[in-house]
Amino acid sequence: MSNKFDIELVGKIGSMALINDKYKDMDYNIIARLSRELRPGYIWVTSGAAEIGRLDYMKRNNGRELDEEDENSKVDYSAQGQAILMSNYRQFTDSRYSLRQILVEHTHFNDGMKREHLKELLLRCPRQNAIPIINYNDPVSYDEIVKFEIQQYSKMGVKAVQCVDNDETASQIACLVKTKRLLIMTGVDGIYSDFSDKNSLVRNISGKDVYELIENVEHFQTSCQGSSRKGANGAWAKLEYIKAPLKNGAEVFIANSAYSIEDILSGKAPSTRIGVK
Repeated sequence: MSNKFDIELVGKIGSMALINDKYKDMDYNIIARLSRELRPGYIWVTSGAAEIGRLDYMKRNNGRELDEEDENSKVDYSAQGQAILMSNYRQFTDSRYSLRQILVEHTHFNDGMKREHLKELLLRCPRQNAIPIINYNDPVSYDEIVKFEIQQYSKMGVKAVQCVDNDETASQIACLVKTKRLLIMTGVDGIYSDFSDKNSLVRNISGKDVYELIENVEHFQTSCQGSSRKGANGAWAKLEYIKAPLKNGAEVFIANSAYSIEDILSGKAPSTRIGVK
C-alpha cells in the first residue's frame, strides 16, 4: 500500500452538531471556531443546510414551517440553508484563503468521467490556496430519481454509491482524493461499547494490518445504536462507510464537534481513533 497521500484531511460535520438546541438556531460559536482552523490541504464536508434553512424560514414566517410534503420541504429548506452556511464559513475562514462551494450528487461517484472531473477539481484547490466546502446537492435531488438511477447501476452489476448522508459522502471523497486523515465530527465523543454508559468510549480501534482492522471495526459495529436525527443512520453506518477509506490507508477520527480539529488530531481531546497500528 502506498503511503503517498494527496490531501491532508477530509473533515465532515453533522447537521445537529451545528445547531444550538437551546436557541433553535445555528451554533455560530462552533462554525466560527471550525472555520478558523480550515486551510488549504483540507476538504470540508458540511451538513446542516436543510435544518438551518428550516430554522431560518421559521424565523421569517412567525414560527410557521413549510406546508409541503417532507421531500419537497427538504429541498426547499436546503436551498435556503446553503446560502447561510456558505456565508458563515466565508465570514470566519482566514481571508487569505479562497473558499469554494462544491455541491455533489451520487452520480459524481458512480460515473467515471464525473468522478475524475470532481477529483481534479478537488486536487487543484491546495495548489490554488483554496478550501473546498462540500455538501450533497439536496436542492436538485429527488428520491424517486435517485432510487431509479441506483437500480439501473444494480442491474448492470455495479455496486453504486448512493450518498445516503454526508458520512458516506465524506468517506467517498476521502477515497477519491486519497486523504491522510478522515475526521467525522458529530454530537458525541466517538464510538461507545455501551451507548448508555458515557464511560465506555472506545479510544482506539486498530489492527496489525487492514484485514484485522476491518474485523475489529465490525466487532464494534455490533454495539452501535441510535442516531442524532430523523433519517440519520447512526454510529453503525459511520463505521460501515469508513471501511473504504481505511482500506485506502487513511486514519479515521470520530469525535465531538465541541473540540477543535487540532486537539482531536493531536489526541488532546477524546475521540475514537481508527487505523492500522
